[in-house]
Amino acid sequence: MAVKVVEVNESVYAANDHLAEEIRGQLKAQKTFLCNVMASPGAGKSSVLLRTISLLRERYAIGVMEADIDATVDAEKMARAGVQTIQIHTGGECAMNASMTKQGLDRFPTKDLDLVFLENIGNLVCPAEEDTGASMNLEILSVPEGDDKPLKYPLMFEVVQAVLINKIDTKDYFDFDDEKVTERIHALNPEAKIFFVSAKTGEGFDAWVKWLSEQADAWNR
Repeated sequence: MAVKVVEVNESVYAANDHLAEEIRGQLKAQKTFLCNVMASPGAGKSSVLLRTISLLRERYAIGVMEADIDATVDAEKMARAGVQTIQIHTGGECAMNASMTKQGLDRFPTKDLDLVFLENIGNLVCPAEEDTGASMNLEILSVPEGDDKPLKYPLMFEVVQAVLINKIDTKDYFDFDDEKVTERIHALNPEAKIFFVSAKTGEGFDAWVKWLSEQADAWNR
């Protein structure tokens, strides 16, 4: 039996990538900065966002898009903190893509917002493979996860512009090497900005928030 060969001349992600570029163009035109936040479950995405928002909400109109396979736990947490929020259920998909992001944006008043966070589904594989159309990708890595994650999940650290090392207040209890994790991230992504923070104590947030503001201001200029 002859083997049929199919020549794929366009990436299977091409349609998603085209839509992602359209989203970025729309966001740029309306001066809305969208930050795609990725991390493992339990890394502290919501806690980091809540502290970040508390430091920026007097300067920017901020919203959060919460992506989950099911439930509304994080969206309710944001709403209780007075943050404008929309919940997106992915129908079993393990990450947001451009189409899902557009559906969320179409139902969210982003034209009135300066800064929007997309809290992606918690894992270090699928979210790194999908372009959501965000202005910036952010990875949150927590100290309890270990400093070897860039070795195990390289793509995640290749596609981000910044990495927050969260839960530095727990260093007394975990074997985590700051120099090694920095070296491993920069071996994959020399341009990635790295910030060591604690969402619990607030340590390190001044530098992170200052840098994020600079990115948002440049985008919205």
